Amino acid sequence: MAPKNDESAKKVMSKGAWTAEEDSKLSQYIEIHGAKRWKTIATKSGLNRCGKSCRLRWLNYLRPNIKRGNISDEEEDMILRLHKLLGNRWSLIAGRLPGRTDNEIKNYWNSHLSKKINQKDKRQEVSTAQETTSQLKTRVAAPMEEEGANIVGSSEPTFDVNEFFDFSTEGSYGLEWVNKFLELDEDQCLTEKR
Repeated sequence: MAPKNDESAKKVMSKGAWTAEEDSKLSQYIEIHGAKRWKTIATKSGLNRCGKSCRLRWLNYLRPNIKRGNISDEEEDMILRLHKLLGNRWSLIAGRLPGRTDNEIKNYWNSHLSKKINQKDKRQEVSTAQETTSQLKTRVAAPMEEEGANIVGSSEPTFDVNEFFDFSTEGSYGLEWVNKFLELDEDQCLTEKR
């Protein structure tokens, strides 16, 4: 029969923020022994941390070749283009940006770039909606002006009702704008659900 795990025998690991002392211990140990076998590093370096915590601290903060903060415009443009191409594959994107970690790029995307893109998309939707409404107004107003309707001077426009509601001819009956309007409305509903 296997021995039972006694709760008092378990070692309690430190959690939370790393101290400067812990950082220096980890850096010194890795400088001497190398960055491998993280569970061994955690125990032999005298840290009261798990191996995963040591690995993430080293890879994301303590490595000597890491660039932190101040992402340049060129790097931001590269992140945007690579995200459009690769999606949320942060490690692949970070591999194209020397000195940047996948964690930093993911955090920068979620806190800055995704908001910029959403604002840009909303501005484009508003401008296209404004353009289509102005086009609809000119399409509706143009036939009335051609027929000689005097909209400003009279209270009622003068046009032939029978001609306006003539559905005898085949085709879309001059209602292409309705289809475009419905498509815009559908696109707007889809983006709002996202």
